[in-house]
Amino acid sequence: MTVKKTIGAFMLTSGLISGTMVAGLALPASAAAAEPAAAARTAAVSAPAVALTGWPVLRQGANSSWPKVTVRSLQYLLNAHGYRIAADGVFGAQTRADVIAFQRAHRLTADGVIGAQTWTALIETVKLGSTGYAVRAVQDQGNYRAAKYHVSVAVDGIFGSTTQLFVRAFQLSAGLTSDGVVGARTWQALVNEVE
Repeated sequence: MTVKKTIGAFMLTSGLISGTMVAGLALPASAAAAEPAAAARTAAVSAPAVALTGWPVLRQGANSSWPKVTVRSLQYLLNAHGYRIAADGVFGAQTRADVIAFQRAHRLTADGVIGAQTWTALIETVKLGSTGYAVRAVQDQGNYRAAKYHVSVAVDGIFGSTTQLFVRAFQLSAGLTSDGVVGARTWQALVNEVE
């Protein structure tokens, strides 16, 4: 089964909020009520684990191994820590300066290179009800995959039901526990561009 089909199946069988538009399908208000077991299926689910290859290494200049969404996630996460940088996907001089300042503030090697230690210091756990720039990074990652999964998530910094639906479907397709919480393993899969 392809990831696209896995996510589509998850979205259609996970007790979606009634009356929601997902993947171009309008779900009637009676859809959730029509099946009493729908709520049970929304509990945390696990799929076969995927081996993550570590964290991406980003530095100033071209990061051709990674799409711009990975650099944008870095920039959103810097903003979540009080820096103010445009999330444009370009690792330029300002991004490097903010990375170095962040690394110094967290007593990391201040070299301007984003590796495992910097990523783990940058990430914030987000879940339903969370708000802010870290949520925007998750939502941007969702939209990066929108063409593949036919799902669009508003990048508004509010972790609502649509964002949670994307996260749970992504976690399931990536072989992670599908609990809707974006913790270290989910962040690592997101920024590694796991499909």
